[in-house]
Amino acid sequence: MLANLFMHYAFDLFLVREFPTVEFERYADDAVVHCVTERQARTVWAALAERMESVGLRLHPDKTRIVYCKDSKRRNSFEHTSFRFLGYTFRSRKARNADGRFYTGFLPAVSREALKEMGQRVRSWRLHLRTGLSLDGLAEWINPIVAGWMNYFGRFYRSALHQLLQRINTYLMRWARKKYRRLRSFKRFKAWWTGVLDREPGLFKHWTWAREFEWTR
Repeated sequence: MLANLFMHYAFDLFLVREFPTVEFERYADDAVVHCVTERQARTVWAALAERMESVGLRLHPDKTRIVYCKDSKRRNSFEHTSFRFLGYTFRSRKARNADGRFYTGFLPAVSREALKEMGQRVRSWRLHLRTGLSLDGLAEWINPIVAGWMNYFGRFYRSALHQLLQRINTYLMRWARKKYRRLRSFKRFKAWWTGVLDREPGLFKHWTWAREFEWTR
């Protein structure tokens, strides 16, 4: 809390006072500053570097950079055209406007690093070996965690979570075949799995996106 209060004084108030037209976001010691031109960006960078040194801090030499937000309207080349912030990667992505036409926007989606961390968490659950639990028990256990991921990372470009959520389904399928020997036959397993989805389509939180991605069946 003290560090955050200090950054409010050293960073936030400084930018508001010296560059009132420049917008920014900051979380702890991680920040994104929005500039209109490269010249303005370099001016703000130099001023911030000087400001940080005056209060005994230093901008991170590797993480501090100027990023060109390349999209359909900004088509020039630049050294850096993406950045990560709060678990999201911001970069050029295909999007669709209100008229249904595709365009290239500079948009956020869950970062590879965040996906890797969540994937490791899912693997550590070893769902396929939890045969002592019921299907309801598994849902009660993992739903709060998965729902948190979906609510946070699913706000933008949620299709980027598809592979992670599919992996959870794969573990659940393996769990069913280990728990119930009669389901080792693909035909019987398919009938059982489809039956569960029909009877309890909201049992697992990630199944609520099933119709969008068509991957539960």
